[in-house]
Amino acid sequence: MTILYPMPPTAAEACGEQDPPPPSNPRKTETLAHAERIAAERPQWIERNKSYYADDRRFMQFLVPKGRRVLDLGCGCGDLLAALEPSVGIGIDLSPSMVAHARALYPHLTFQVGDAEDPGLYDQLEGPFDAIILSDTIGSLEDIESTLRHVRRLCSADTRLIIAYYSHLWQPLLDVAERVGLKMPQPPMSYLATIDFLNILDLADFETIKMEYKQLVPRRLFGLGTLANRFLAPLPGIRHLCLRNYVVARAIGITPESDLSVSVIVPCRNERGNIEAAVTRLPAFGRSQEVIYVEGHSSDGTYEECLRVQQAYAGHRDIKVFRQDGRGKGDAVRKGFAEASGDVLIILDADLTMPPEALPKFFAALANGKAELVNGTRLVYPMEDKAMRPLNFIANRLFARIFSYLINQRFTDTLCGTKAMARRHYQAIDRDRDYFGDFDPFGDFDLLFGAAKQNLKIIEVPIHYYARRYGETQISRFTDGWLLLRMVVFAFRKLKAL
Repeated sequence: MTILYPMPPTAAEACGEQDPPPPSNPRKTETLAHAERIAAERPQWIERNKSYYADDRRFMQFLVPKGRRVLDLGCGCGDLLAALEPSVGIGIDLSPSMVAHARALYPHLTFQVGDAEDPGLYDQLEGPFDAIILSDTIGSLEDIESTLRHVRRLCSADTRLIIAYYSHLWQPLLDVAERVGLKMPQPPMSYLATIDFLNILDLADFETIKMEYKQLVPRRLFGLGTLANRFLAPLPGIRHLCLRNYVVARAIGITPESDLSVSVIVPCRNERGNIEAAVTRLPAFGRSQEVIYVEGHSSDGTYEECLRVQQAYAGHRDIKVFRQDGRGKGDAVRKGFAEASGDVLIILDADLTMPPEALPKFFAALANGKAELVNGTRLVYPMEDKAMRPLNFIANRLFARIFSYLINQRFTDTLCGTKAMARRHYQAIDRDRDYFGDFDPFGDFDLLFGAAKQNLKIIEVPIHYYARRYGETQISRFTDGWLLLRMVVFAFRKLKAL
C-alpha cells in the first residue's frame, strides 16, 4: 500500500515561518532544490524499498532506546525520529517542504528548518541530548569537522552521537540503482572511507565507541535477503561488505563529575576467612565509601562473620550486610547494586585473588571520564603460581577475542569479576534488562552485554592475579566453559543478528 503524506499549501505556511534565505553555497543550493523536489515523492520511495528502511529503523531503535532526548539533524520527513519514540524529539532539516511534511505527520514532535552547518542553529537548541543523529546527512556537509564541533556544544558526557551512512564500496551500485529507478535520487554526496571518517571524528574531539555494518542484501528476496542480513552480514570478513555503516561516538574532554561516593559490593559464599581482609585492605577513595556484603547461603559461617566484621568496625567503616534471596553471583550482585547508595558501584570478589588495593584504579578510570564501565583483566601481568589453571587461561584468551568482536570493543578477560560503573549507568541497564532477560548466573555478562546495548565506553584495567588463600574455587572449568559457549551464541543473537 502506498502511503501519502498530506501536502501543505506552501512550505512557509505549513511551517508557520518564513522560508530561510537560500544558501549561497552552490552545492548546498542544489541539495536544497533536490530535497524540495523529492519531498512529495519520498513516501513512495520508502514503500518501494521498505525492507531496507525497516532494517535501518530497527537497528536505530536498538541503538537508541525509546524515551530518550533525541536531536535528528537532516530529519527529512521525520520518520526515523518518530520511530525512536523519544521523550523529547527535535528534527532539523534544510528543506521547508520536508519540515512541513514532518510537522503534519508527527505533531507531537518538534521540527524546524535549519542548516546543520550554521553555528547559530545551535544557539537556539537546548541541550544536552541523549542522542544526536546524523543519518545520511554526513555526506552532504561541506565541512564535517566544523559541523561536529558545533554538535559537540549540545553534548554531555552521556550523549551519544550516532552517524549512519552508505559504505563507499557501494557507490557504483547505488549510482546504477538510481539510474534505473530502484533507488531514491540523491544530490551529490561525499562517500568517505571509514578511516577518513574516524580521523575527522578524532579531530572534532569525538571518540568512537563502536562501529556496526548492516544490510548485505538490501532486499527481502523471498526471505533470503533477511536471513543473509541477520546471520551472514555480521560475520567477520563479510560485514565490511555491507551497505550501511553505523558509528556510535561520544564527546571527549567534557569534565566529568569527580566528587563521587563509592559502594563496594562483595558477593561472598563460603569465604569466611577473607571477609575481614576485604575491609582492612580496602584503601580509602571517593567522597565517601560503603562496603556491602551480600552473602549467598554459605555453610562455613560466612554470614555470621560478615555480621561480626560489621560490628567490629562500626564507627570506622560504613558496612552493610545482606543475605541474597536467590542463588548465584549474578543474583548477589543485583541485590548489592539495589541496596547501594554510592555514585560509583564496584564489585570485589570475596576470594581476594584480585587485590582490594587496586580498586582506586577502577575508580579513577570512571572519575576522569576514561570509561563508563571498567573491567579488570588478569591476563596482562604475570600471575602467581596456581592462580589460574592452564586450560582456563587458554579458554579465556580464545573467548576474549570472540567477545571483542561481539561487543565491538577491545576485551581481554571474559570472567574477571572486578567491575566498576556509575550507578546511573547501571540503572539504565536495569531499566532495559527485559531485552536480555535473566540469562546470566555470574552477572559478568549481564553487565557487559548491558553496557554494549547502552553504548557505554568499556575499558580494562590490568590487575595482578593471585592464588586464593582461603577456601576453594567455585568455578568449574567444564561447566563454565559450556556457559561461555552459550553466552557467545546468546550475544550473537542479541547484539549482532538483529
